[in-house]
Amino acid sequence: MATVLDQIDILIKQLKSLLPMKAEDEQRLDKKFRLEFNYNSNHIEGNTLTYSETELLLVFDDTKGNHTMREYEEMKAHDVAYNLVEEWAQDKERPLTEQNIKNLNQVILVRPFWKDAITPDGQATRRLIKVGDYKEHPNSVRLQNGEIFEYAKPSETPMLMQELIDWYREEDGAVHPVTLAAMLHYKFVRIHPFDDGNGRISRLLMNYVLFKNELPPVIIKSEDKANYLRALNRADIGDYEAFISYIAEQLVWSLELSIKAAKGDSIDEPGDLDKKLAQLKKKIGQSTDKRVDVTYSNDIVRIIADNTIEALVIAWEEKLKEFDTFFFSRSVHIAAPGTGKKGTSLVDAFNQFRIEQLPKRLKAPEALVDLKFSISYQKLRPVGDNTSYNGGEIKFIFHQNAYEVEYTGANKSISKLYNQSLSDGEIQLIVETIGNWFIRNIEKAIEDAGN
Repeated sequence: MATVLDQIDILIKQLKSLLPMKAEDEQRLDKKFRLEFNYNSNHIEGNTLTYSETELLLVFDDTKGNHTMREYEEMKAHDVAYNLVEEWAQDKERPLTEQNIKNLNQVILVRPFWKDAITPDGQATRRLIKVGDYKEHPNSVRLQNGEIFEYAKPSETPMLMQELIDWYREEDGAVHPVTLAAMLHYKFVRIHPFDDGNGRISRLLMNYVLFKNELPPVIIKSEDKANYLRALNRADIGDYEAFISYIAEQLVWSLELSIKAAKGDSIDEPGDLDKKLAQLKKKIGQSTDKRVDVTYSNDIVRIIADNTIEALVIAWEEKLKEFDTFFFSRSVHIAAPGTGKKGTSLVDAFNQFRIEQLPKRLKAPEALVDLKFSISYQKLRPVGDNTSYNGGEIKFIFHQNAYEVEYTGANKSISKLYNQSLSDGEIQLIVETIGNWFIRNIEKAIEDAGN
């Protein structure tokens, strides 16, 4: 194993010597990793979307095809989770928590659902799969030799998950990041804390560690599933080095691809042409859909306000209520050039703004109305000061052919064509990103007050 880790260290040094990449090279590499990871990680778990359908869904928001709606929803939700762990990793001081992991389960599973299951005595049944909660029933897997492998019992899962977090915090920085990433993946899978989504979350957590150490993601190719499971089985009998080596070998691929991108070389692989041709055929076949040609207009702003913005405002208001107990008062401000609305309830202020102020603004001669939502809190109870605290901002920026959503705590915006709405997962990502940012500021204020 030392040999492959040594090879990784050499590749890391080579990659760092080529940084920073040109923006266009970084974008094509990020897109490649994003599509490969989402497609393969879901395909391992049985999702039937093809690679080209995955690209159409994630890049063009296209859901046409012979698949269940849940497959589309889970693919998009998995993409949101991938972006979420990237954002977590960028904050080097942010600790990994059990709640983070529960949030990932909630994001990728979207909502509760019923699933076929087998009772301990071998009877077929159906079980309600809850999201974001640890398992309430035993789970197991049938091995290739026909034996049943039992994961951790529901009663011991909370304790084991806390031990996992404690272990991770102790080992973080003490071992090679590839070793840490691989062992976090394995230890999590060995517990199998949720009724569903454990494999996908294990791979997300593994890449969280790699992202945090400024390394590219590991992508387990679905066609290599047999070797992946064999390496996991080796770890089950105590041969951890076999699994660490397997993960390290996959990282070599990612590093070599990153080096090609940094040099400006092609990062296409055998089979990529077929993927692109399949995706192009689908795009051309749907070119009669005129919705993609929608451009900016006052009517478009009204439609987005009535649909996408309203859904985001409602979700944000629900999260803000949880912060209200920490402060004496809250104020909200909704602004567009030349007009605005203030209040204490985000939903009420938005509804009044939409009825009273937005029509006036749309009649103004200036083009491209931008909307900004700001939250302010007064007097943090644990501190007892008179300071006003920024509770976060969301800005909708309207361009000629698309709109952007910028929000506090994120280093990049979300872009949408005018025929596209924010998905439930994207709304959740926005609200959670702002909330996590605000929590860090509150904790800092309390810490500063105590010094």
